[in-house]
Amino acid sequence: MSDMIAAFFERLNETHGLNFSIFYDAFDRSRFLTGLWTTTYICVVSILASLAIGLVGVWVAGSNSRLGRLVVRAYVQFFRNTPPLVQLSFFYFAVGGMLPTVSDGFGGQSPFVSGTGWAIIAFSLFAGAFNVEIFRAGIEAVPETMVEAAESLGYTRFQLWRQIVLPLAFRICLPALNNNLVNLVKTTTLAYAIGVPELLYAASQIWSEVFNVREMMNVLLVVYVLLVAVLVWVMHRWERAMRIPGYMP
Repeated sequence: MSDMIAAFFERLNETHGLNFSIFYDAFDRSRFLTGLWTTTYICVVSILASLAIGLVGVWVAGSNSRLGRLVVRAYVQFFRNTPPLVQLSFFYFAVGGMLPTVSDGFGGQSPFVSGTGWAIIAFSLFAGAFNVEIFRAGIEAVPETMVEAAESLGYTRFQLWRQIVLPLAFRICLPALNNNLVNLVKTTTLAYAIGVPELLYAASQIWSEVFNVREMMNVLLVVYVLLVAVLVWVMHRWERAMRIPGYMP
């Protein structure tokens, strides 16, 4: 089957000049699949980390610690009001340049944090800042009567959040959270700027050697549509699974 597909795309290149080399050239296909894996890895880890950051941030923002609230507010304002490419460059060049290097085991030196690591850190913090505000809006939409009833029953703050507030807040903020995570997936293309071998980087390497910019850009478009479609499908399934009849529209 794979030989038939490769033969088809080779013939397509010869007859119509449409050079989808990733389907018949093993080296180009390997580079593209490596880029797809790297992009998927960055997306999954960044999504999970940004959700954790958002939850911790909104917990601290609602605490009695004035310093904690100020720190969270400063964090949110900084990451919401600066471009993600500037943040990525700051972490990679400024912060990364101050960190020590480590031996790679072959007599050379490697950065303490790789480009992929910095991409995950930067994108997680960027999306996490928006998640803090999304979760805060969801928590504020929880009816105050439910909170007061739980407090009157002697719930601790942790029990109140775990059993009452967060389950209801998640149902409210999932549509906004979905939009932010979709934006995060699209933002991962910026990792190209620091040489992370993600999809755009791999595609640019291929078209610079094979001169098939048109074909690779179309492939990139389709792949990102599919990646976002998978995320949207998962989020919609999650939203439907958490829906309470009569509580949410």
